[in-house]
Amino acid sequence: MTNGRDRKQVLILGGGFGGLYTALGLEKALAHEADFEVTLINRQNFSLFTPMLHEVAASDLDVTHIVNPVRKLLRRVRFFHGEVEYIDLNSKQVKVVHGPERHSHTLAYDQLVLALGSTTNFFGLEHLEERALTMKSLSDAVRLRNQMIDMLEQADFECAAGSRPKLMSIVVAGGGFAGTETVAAVNDFLRESLRHYRHLTKDMLRIVLVHPGNVILPELGPELGAYAQKKLMAREVEIRVNTRILRVDQDVVELSDGSRIPTSTVIWTAGTSPNPLITTLPCTTVHGRIATDRFLEVPGWPGVWALGDCSATMDPGTGRPYPPTAQHALRQGKAVAINVIATIRGGEKRPFSFSTLGLMATIGRRVGVANILGVNFSGFIAWFLWRTVYLSKLPRIEKKVRVAMDWTLDLLFGKDLVRLADSGPPTASHIEEDATKVVIHEK
Repeated sequence: MTNGRDRKQVLILGGGFGGLYTALGLEKALAHEADFEVTLINRQNFSLFTPMLHEVAASDLDVTHIVNPVRKLLRRVRFFHGEVEYIDLNSKQVKVVHGPERHSHTLAYDQLVLALGSTTNFFGLEHLEERALTMKSLSDAVRLRNQMIDMLEQADFECAAGSRPKLMSIVVAGGGFAGTETVAAVNDFLRESLRHYRHLTKDMLRIVLVHPGNVILPELGPELGAYAQKKLMAREVEIRVNTRILRVDQDVVELSDGSRIPTSTVIWTAGTSPNPLITTLPCTTVHGRIATDRFLEVPGWPGVWALGDCSATMDPGTGRPYPPTAQHALRQGKAVAINVIATIRGGEKRPFSFSTLGLMATIGRRVGVANILGVNFSGFIAWFLWRTVYLSKLPRIEKKVRVAMDWTLDLLFGKDLVRLADSGPPTASHIEEDATKVVIHEK
């Protein structure tokens, strides 16, 4: 058995699809021969299944059912619950911090896997970052759900009649997968929930999807994009194509077509940027993403690998970087695990090569659009394919069962209108001065 101090140290930065599947691949190797140690560093102690975020926001799924505790997924890989603060490629060290006091640790590595993901890009639009909701994290989905319930509760008061145009309007920016699935989920949730609010009617509700291109879901092609637009518009979603958000004021969104929409809710899914840590590294980048060779290794930095949203690996078939999708990231994770093991043990590295198997999106009410191996599907069959494929990809049988049960219950019962965040009941502190007199100080 190799002495622990002699084992090669592998650090994985990031617990998204790329980082997690790298760790899972290395986990299998550790079961046979523990000649290296692996540490996964992530700011959350769970792995989030992002394709189902919009279903959490729309109350179709329980908030905990699309997350998996990292410690239940990985038994031999060590887990560090913290945040990467600095990466020094020259000295082969990573500084990480954890806890409310941000206690710091410096970790040395022999092999480094960069799976840092991406962040939301607001493109410098004034007031947008402080006002907009995003859809990248579990807390984002919970905030959106709470926001929708809050707007209904506020608008239902008769004294709010003059504010209803603002309260009952939602603007979603970005007609890609995230924006389209979000606007469909939002539309279904609100229209189904309205019957529980006696002073609100469907004609008061206004939901607008703003997209800069000619048709939404451009990744699926014009035919399926046009189909999705037609279905959403039939459900009273306004779709503004060839349009961008120019300005966000206190209660108004100004669009590039000259229109102004009063709203208290803006959902931004229109842009992402690689993790800011990437800009601190002395690596070649392509549009802000770390350039890699065909083995997913960073040129000029042996033992440093990059994958997922933060990397740019050229697809030999298209001459362009592979798209930053989940199906690419998880397969890149498996490839990096193989190549890290080969590097440590003196084996032969394998080049990464993968062609997109298919793309799918749900557009509400058991309707979807999909392109699988070049064949277009739409309607119920595409929706069924979406659920089947993503349920199969969700880690751990426990979570698969819970999600399947949620979907079954959703067919039988309506949306849950419980607001998930609560400040708790009022409290009081009592000071007894004598047996007959009590002074109460409320908090």
